[in-house]
Amino acid sequence: MLGAAKMPHNKARHTRPSGWTSQKCSLQDIIDRDGHVALRMAEEDVLLNIDNHNHVIATGGSAVYSNHAMAHLKTIGMVVFLEVDLASLEMRIRNFDTRGLAKRPEQSWADLFAEREPLYKKYADLTVNCSALTQEEVCAKIIEKIESYNK
Repeated sequence: MLGAAKMPHNKARHTRPSGWTSQKCSLQDIIDRDGHVALRMAEEDVLLNIDNHNHVIATGGSAVYSNHAMAHLKTIGMVVFLEVDLASLEMRIRNFDTRGLAKRPEQSWADLFAEREPLYKKYADLTVNCSALTQEEVCAKIIEKIESYNK
């Protein structure tokens, strides 16, 4: 999921929420130590404290579990869902068990995908299907959709 502020595309800046660095450990370490719900709560706290405009904010995939965080992101910009089918994700992400995903311990990749996809669609102002696109094509498609949206 990508939260993108409304802005001319040539003035966008990329932002990585800084709250994660204060944790001084990996996302997987947080899950292993405190559980997946603790990671989701920490993520919500970080997102609620973002006050950046004219930035692209790449959230974690579990951001959509927080109504408050998603509502906040929508007040500072538009939310763009980068849609990818399950097969493409499985090819791209090989470290499912150690990646730091905020999921229940017994939850499969397919179950996580099925649970999150409707939430991504719920919050998205724009959706870009990225399954067969290169990174450059994804960026061009996002810019095209934002420009069309803002007309």
